[in-house]
Amino acid sequence: MRKLLFASAGAAVLASTACATTAQEAREPVPSPTAPTPKIQAENPLLADWSGPYGGVPPFDKVQVEDFKPAIEAAMEQARGEIARIASDPAAPNFENTIAALEDTRRTYDNVETIYRIWSATMSGPQFQALQREVAPRLAAFEDEIHQNEPLFRRIEAVYTSPDKAKLPPEQQRLTWKRYTDFVRAGAKLDAAAKKRLAEINQRLAALYTTFSQNILADEEQYVVLLEAEADLAGLPESVRAGAATAAEARGLKGKWAITNTRSSMEPFLTYSARRELREKVWRHYINRGDNGDARDNNQIISEVLKLRAERARLLGYATHAHWRLENAMAKAPERAMALLEAVWAPAVARVREEVADMQAISDKEGAKLKIAPWDYRYYAEKVRKAKYDLDQNEVKPYLQLEKLREGMFWVAGELFGFSFTPVDNVPVYHPDVRVWEVKDKASGRHVGLWYFDPYARPGKRSGAWMNAYRSQERFKGEVTTLVSNNSNFVKGQPGEPVLISWEDAKTLFHEFGHALHGLNSQVSYPTLSGTAVARDYVEFPSQLLEHWLSTPEILNQYALHYQTGKPIPQALLAKIQKAATFNQGFDTVEYLASALVDMKLHLAGDREIDPDAFERDTLKALGMPEEIVMRHRTPQFSHVFASDGYAAGYYSYLWADTLTADAYEAFTEGKGPYDRAVAERLRKHVFSVGNTVDPAEAYRAFRGKDAGIDALMRKRGFPGPGTPARKP
Repeated sequence: MRKLLFASAGAAVLASTACATTAQEAREPVPSPTAPTPKIQAENPLLADWSGPYGGVPPFDKVQVEDFKPAIEAAMEQARGEIARIASDPAAPNFENTIAALEDTRRTYDNVETIYRIWSATMSGPQFQALQREVAPRLAAFEDEIHQNEPLFRRIEAVYTSPDKAKLPPEQQRLTWKRYTDFVRAGAKLDAAAKKRLAEINQRLAALYTTFSQNILADEEQYVVLLEAEADLAGLPESVRAGAATAAEARGLKGKWAITNTRSSMEPFLTYSARRELREKVWRHYINRGDNGDARDNNQIISEVLKLRAERARLLGYATHAHWRLENAMAKAPERAMALLEAVWAPAVARVREEVADMQAISDKEGAKLKIAPWDYRYYAEKVRKAKYDLDQNEVKPYLQLEKLREGMFWVAGELFGFSFTPVDNVPVYHPDVRVWEVKDKASGRHVGLWYFDPYARPGKRSGAWMNAYRSQERFKGEVTTLVSNNSNFVKGQPGEPVLISWEDAKTLFHEFGHALHGLNSQVSYPTLSGTAVARDYVEFPSQLLEHWLSTPEILNQYALHYQTGKPIPQALLAKIQKAATFNQGFDTVEYLASALVDMKLHLAGDREIDPDAFERDTLKALGMPEEIVMRHRTPQFSHVFASDGYAAGYYSYLWADTLTADAYEAFTEGKGPYDRAVAERLRKHVFSVGNTVDPAEAYRAFRGKDAGIDALMRKRGFPGPGTPARKP
């Protein structure tokens, strides 16, 4: 997603991109009176063109934190000169000298900002965090400075309103529309006073997003549950014990075990630990991130963010932030998104009631004398899974080796899209854990791009999993290939030992790889429309779709190999996995929906004063939230929504995209199966390769031949749909 002229300063790190040097070297540089001097450029590696193989790569091995500030300042000045030349061009505005010309600006700035974003997500130590607090508002101000450039906007508007626009090729028409609407939505038509206030709001929001993120990171690093004795390990499988021992040793506590405050550490502990009091402690640390009533408490930040977003929406002419946010999304309006969320809520809650009853029955039978609480849910769900399906996740995990599953993802990419992956060691990386593969088209040998893989948790790296694009594919001034990465937070094992992951983590691995494949398949001309630079509620469609291939027999038989024996997962165990495919869907769906509904309701509340904890509590009570579950992302730690504008009033996107996902996968099952080459080619042609050159609804219809309804989604989750009788898991 190329952040050329319209990304917020706190944009989520999904696909922030930069540009290749190959295209730059093929054209004459235009002198700029504000460009960095040769001396500054030579001394600061962040300002140098990306050199080396594969069209140039980021100079990660040369980056020093102290380089960022001068590089950002110099790159801003260079970009100002480039923008000024377009805005002051005496020639009448047209597509080439205005819209296309903008695609060729800010190359250096984008490179610098890309590396800055990577450091903020993966290498955020105290020195860098201090820099973030200073720089974030300045980045926001720079974006507003460009959006509020009246001569520039008048040229964009002239191209957009010209009768000649209709004569442009479709991709150029789409880019013109994107430029114009993004500028208008960023306040280009406001009067001077409103523009000034809008800039103040955006700068303040950027500062608040930075503080919110740093508060969460600090709580994740500080609140660690230390296990002192063997008795504390009761119920934990060897893989979880080994990961906890490694985490403790990394903290200088060899001989003990540490349960870190991240989802990848929390979930397996809550699933297997027989020590209920320790489960509760781990759970409370996790769900209270950003909500501990201390200096890092995020509630006041959230209140201010919501008021500022509401004010910004009013300035821009929208009823609420949600209405502004969804205008250019597939959903178009918050009412449509809410209708989908609410349609799934009731059957999901009904399924939770069934799941809790099953768990309570087992607890009672065991004489535990307890009422199922949130820290019990995963633990007793595993017992139910074993009782109902004779399926123990401990039986499955030995077959889920991280590296073997990575190989499986590569194989899927080869079968669906004809890609091959070859490891390379001639590319700089920002941490020794990061590895790189060259991606080629198998049939032609054509270089497609690079895939970076950063799989392990460490201090200074935000939790979760995400895809990033360091450079977008483009070809309007020469072929430029993409650089993409996948980032996870698996607990690193001892040297030479395989890392075993859960089924849910394996799905997440495939999910993020789906984003990467979306970027790698891109075949468009203009970087602003490239790869994953699509509507937020559409971008999750390719990634969620790829999750389906994890459970295909081809992957499980070839790549789900036991870490000790090397034997594939037994057919009997595979049958159990398939039979239990919709197990625990009540929990998974309600946990997600609660977050999505609270997000949307917060942003439909307008400018009313909001106490986040109270709003969350009251909203969930009104919804009938089962007391045995909490939101997947509680409000004080909801980074999707409050660490940037990325998913604010947009967390519904995962369910919206899953309606497409469920329907799209049925195109394969209605055909020759998951590896149907004809269906895969339609998918590549109409979805994965077109970026934002086509309206997403039109792109989906071109692939599927119809719109996606809710029925396939309900079938996928095992819920009753319209006219479908209720079905127990």
